[in-house]
Amino acid sequence: MAGKRPFGNPVPVSDLATQILDPVLRKRAGMSIGLVQSWEEIAGPRLASRSRPEKIQWPRRMHEDDPFEPAVLVIACEGMAALHLQHETGEIINRVNAFLGFNAIGRIRIVQKPVTVDKGRLKPSLRPLTAAEKVKLSGTVGMIEDDGLRASLERLGATILGQKKI
Repeated sequence: MAGKRPFGNPVPVSDLATQILDPVLRKRAGMSIGLVQSWEEIAGPRLASRSRPEKIQWPRRMHEDDPFEPAVLVIACEGMAALHLQHETGEIINRVNAFLGFNAIGRIRIVQKPVTVDKGRLKPSLRPLTAAEKVKLSGTVGMIEDDGLRASLERLGATILGQKKI
């Protein structure tokens, strides 16, 4: 991978991770990482938070002359999302096929299991600022004329100072 890019140009880690994970996901689950990353756009925010594509099961072809048969998309979901997903099966099949660019999916199989979704990072608890820190912070941003910018920078400064230990 390093030999493909000119020396000295930074490469985003996400690009490197995609290059590594995409072939593995294709081999193990029969789908691309793009489908997993775009799942919220395909399924919609309501279903995407409670479901995820597991794999695409492609039918076996005994000979090269055998006609193409669409695959089965296995979707993991939890609880009541299975019922919602079942009602929107046709629409999801159409959206996945549009995403892939051809009629790859013919059916959806729903598997009920816990779906872990990243809840985001928890906000760290901030300590209250001392009087000297408040005075220094207001003096630093006091010369800024725009009220909105001054308030934003003051909140930023309070967050930075509140994270530091005394």
